[in-house]
Amino acid sequence: MTKQELFENIQRKKSFLCVGLDTDVNKIPEFLFDEFEDPIFEFNKAIIDATADLCVAYKPNLAFYESLGITGWEVLERTVSYIRATYPDQFIIADAKRGDIGNTSAMYARTFFGNMDFDSVTVAPYMGEDSVTPFLTYDGKWVALLALTSNIGAYDFQFMKDAETGERLFEKVLKTSLLWGTDENMMYVVGATKAEMLTDIRAIVPEHFLLVPGVGTQGGSLEEVAKYGLNSACGLLVNSSRQIIYASDDVDYAKATRREAEKVQTEMEFILKQAELI
Repeated sequence: MTKQELFENIQRKKSFLCVGLDTDVNKIPEFLFDEFEDPIFEFNKAIIDATADLCVAYKPNLAFYESLGITGWEVLERTVSYIRATYPDQFIIADAKRGDIGNTSAMYARTFFGNMDFDSVTVAPYMGEDSVTPFLTYDGKWVALLALTSNIGAYDFQFMKDAETGERLFEKVLKTSLLWGTDENMMYVVGATKAEMLTDIRAIVPEHFLLVPGVGTQGGSLEEVAKYGLNSACGLLVNSSRQIIYASDDVDYAKATRREAEKVQTEMEFILKQAELI
């Protein structure tokens, strides 16, 4: 998917919502285990069907699938295939946080882009250029590079300053990675709980898309993210996971999920109209 196609989807759906499929086997409604042979996939399918017209992207977090062994991988493959077949306009992100020496990264890229048909994969930048560029060799595919994360541990390293220049480590990552890819194949992960940093980030990467997790349960503000992060092509994919997919653990879970997604989409529509992007 191209940058323009992604923006057109945002305009058409009046939404820049990404739904995180962080499907925890211990949190999905218990009745699914009695009624379905593959309850995790059935949960994902219901969530997708309930939200597909309200969002432009899905982001399965691989940890939740890998923890189940081969069964989890099979569910993940079925989930991606279902989205591709049923809602082909969706942008699908593998939240995998990969990044290793070049030949290993090439195998990860083959996994997610060659075999599983994701549009993007989250990649850690701290092993440098050769750990990232193998993911950039696939036409129409994207790297979502970790820039500034929403967790408490982000302060351990990402804000460290260069003694001579005063440049913070996340700023160094942004500036250096501009030599690796473009705003057509690289976006950046910036936590919503760091919204006040978006002005500094936009000064370095004004045209790139930002994948922003942390809105909702983690406490990030959509209004603040949009205030500092929006650009002329929207430039934002804002992810919400737990607040949406675990809105209910009863038989009405899909309807409850839709209600939560509608709340976010309605706010996003207002933001896009205010910015004259729709």
